[in-house]
This record gives sequence, structure tokens and C-alpha cells, in this order.
Amino acid sequence: MNKNYLLLNLLIVLLVINGLVWQKEKILRSAQSVLLPLAPRDPRSLMQGDYMVLRYRMAQKVDNQRGTATDGFAVVKLDENNVGTFMELWLGRKLGPKEQLLRYRYRNGQVRFGAESFFFQEGKANLFQRARFGELRVAESGDAILVGLRDDKLNKLGH
Repeated sequence: MNKNYLLLNLLIVLLVINGLVWQKEKILRSAQSVLLPLAPRDPRSLMQGDYMVLRYRMAQKVDNQRGTATDGFAVVKLDENNVGTFMELWLGRKLGPKEQLLRYRYRNGQVRFGAESFFFQEGKANLFQRARFGELRVAESGDAILVGLRDDKLNKLGH
């Protein structure tokens, strides 16, 4: 009985993990590419090991409007280069052309979009310090995955 219980739990864990991987892969394949401007960072704390912590300019605007909400959606307007600009918090209205939902969560005193850490190969810190945009794949549901960084001319870094 104990062995069957362990096998059942293992099967459930594997199904959940595979479901999450499938969901993320679907977002990577079919979601909208959105470039979000990065906020200035303190260069002394920018690099910690082989990753950088990202801050987005629009996070402060979302924080100013969210009130007491800890989770919600921001409406982002995309320009011709898919650079996103914060419009408003989403209150259920139909989205207009070139508008995209972006899920946010307020945790530990900060607005987060679920894509705040970027990992890179050891020794590449100088390359990624030029980052001015985070490139996210954003699903219709507003869920986002960070797929890369871009410089001030929108060129991909590290590829």
C-alpha cells in the first residue's frame, strides 16, 4: 500500500511538471513578442553570479495605480517595433489594436511581471550590461516568459 501511494504521488508530480513545461513551450511558440524598456539599475548590484535582476520602467506606473490589488493585468500598447508602453490597469474592457495584457503580481514590495531574472553564460556580464529592453513572449492570458535582452537599437544581445 505504501509503495503504491509513493508511485501515485510520483506520477502526479511528473504530470504537473510536464503540464507546466508544455504550457511554457506553447507560450514560447505562439505568444506575442513584447519589448519592455528596462529601468536604470545600480551597476554595483547588477551582476550577481551568472544572472542579472531586471527592473522594468512600467513597474512603477503599475504600482502607482494598483491600489491594494496584489495581482492583476496591465494594458500595454505596442508600437511598430513591439515596444510596449503602459496604458492602464485592465478592468475588463475589450483590448484595442496593438494592445496586449500583461499579468502582474505585487510581491515583497515590488510589482513583478514574472520575468525579472536573466541568466547568462559566465564571463558575459559586460555584454548584457548594455541591455535596455527585456524581450518577453506574452500569451493572450497575459502570462509572460523572458526570452532575451536587447540593446538601445533593439538588437538582440548574446546571439
